[in-house]
Amino acid sequence: MPSGIHSLDAAFTALPLRALADAALARARALGSDHADFRLERVRSASWRLRDAKPSGSSDTTDLGYAVRVVHGGAWGFASGVDLTMDGAARVASQAVAMAKLSAKVIAAAGSDERVELAPEPVHAEKTWISSYEVNPFDIPGAEKSALLADWSDRLLRAEGVAHVDASLMTVQENKFYADTAGTVTTQQRVRLHPQLTAVAVDETTGEFDSMRTIAPPVGRGWEYLTGTGWDWAAELERIPELLAEKMRAPSVEAGTYDLVVDPSNLWLTIHESIGHATELDRALGYEAAYAGTSFATFDQLGKLAYGSSIMNVTGDRTAEHGLATVGYDDEGVQAQSWDLVKDGTLVGYQLDRRIAQLTGLGRSNGCAFADSPGHVPVQRMANVSLQPDPGGLSTEDLIGGVERGIYVVGDRSWSIDMQRYNFQFTGQRFFRIENGKLAGQLRDVAYQATTTDFWGSMEKVGGPQTYVLGGAFNCGKAQPGQVAAVSHGCPSALFRGVNILNTTQEAGR
Repeated sequence: MPSGIHSLDAAFTALPLRALADAALARARALGSDHADFRLERVRSASWRLRDAKPSGSSDTTDLGYAVRVVHGGAWGFASGVDLTMDGAARVASQAVAMAKLSAKVIAAAGSDERVELAPEPVHAEKTWISSYEVNPFDIPGAEKSALLADWSDRLLRAEGVAHVDASLMTVQENKFYADTAGTVTTQQRVRLHPQLTAVAVDETTGEFDSMRTIAPPVGRGWEYLTGTGWDWAAELERIPELLAEKMRAPSVEAGTYDLVVDPSNLWLTIHESIGHATELDRALGYEAAYAGTSFATFDQLGKLAYGSSIMNVTGDRTAEHGLATVGYDDEGVQAQSWDLVKDGTLVGYQLDRRIAQLTGLGRSNGCAFADSPGHVPVQRMANVSLQPDPGGLSTEDLIGGVERGIYVVGDRSWSIDMQRYNFQFTGQRFFRIENGKLAGQLRDVAYQATTTDFWGSMEKVGGPQTYVLGGAFNCGKAQPGQVAAVSHGCPSALFRGVNILNTTQEAGR
């Protein structure tokens, strides 16, 4: 990942970063901590929302603060603050140590002898990392952002059959300074944005309505993403009215078994829910259970579980260019890496933080500790989890050409999955009937249903690199209290045989 393309934000570097860290870490050492880390963040988030090309809301907020985390007496301690003085930082460190002492007493009273130990990590001294983008969206005036969304909305509203248009843009700049008692010191800056438009059609006679949303993914890019680099916005906006009109006329699907060709704009979400969350090792070990469930991919199945067909290769990656979960270093000072989760269809890896890596004997952490704000403790969070293409693989059109009776699925919509990430169903934005290798019009009310291993086991072909797209979301939730993280999932188009298709209208009536 290139760094140094831009300068670090002056408002961030003007803060007394090193002095605050030194005060906090010195106090933690003096109080007997085995490990301590200091993390100061400045997170600016801004959004714009339009309804029928007119402004309907906007926001621009900045979260600034710092956190101290310690290992003391074999227990975690954590505290955070906003007082940007040396005395304030030392006081927060004292609070973190006091919390660790209290935690140690509670653990002992419960009869547990488990101690927090961290997997070793090389020292990364004085490292700076900046994400890959051309134009910082915060350098663009808000009026210009609203004007672009209004222009795009007007294009859709002028089309026949479009009754309403919702448009939104979310932008984030995240600055982070980290230092720990081992000597690692990192400073990072990353930018991301998420533009989205939804067109709504209404049948005035019947009152029936439906919608069609853009499938452009959120990205770790800058303003250039909206002005020509990385996505053809003009082409997508031009197609939406025609696709929406066809969708309004489309017949309801007949439930049954179909072959599926799934577009990356839909498949990324299935990857997220059935692979991304399932291969978080804290979840597989049962540490993440109360809020968002555990995982069927338990630790005893590492190296054994047949996750899918032999062509299934999935990586965890903190280094992918423009990835939403891409960083230089995580919130434990671990350098970003890429590694295998599923190899030739078999579960071969997990997503780890330093504590879980040490606890399970898996060696070095792969850099999956992250907190969504300076007021939250780092928890194990998802990397960019991606299905790899076939280097010599087919185009999407050729995958469709190999299907006699099936459905081509485009865009994400609603989803449901059980607490172990095993039994699921997903819908989409657009569904096209496939007959004798050709698209034969849209269908409505489609959902595909399967268990995780059956679905990925039915994958017969993956497309080539030319079909690969990095999808993702801003709002992956985990932990208690809840935290939100942005994450990307790349994948090619893929062909699945014999998948169960539900009619959502019929299911809703049961």
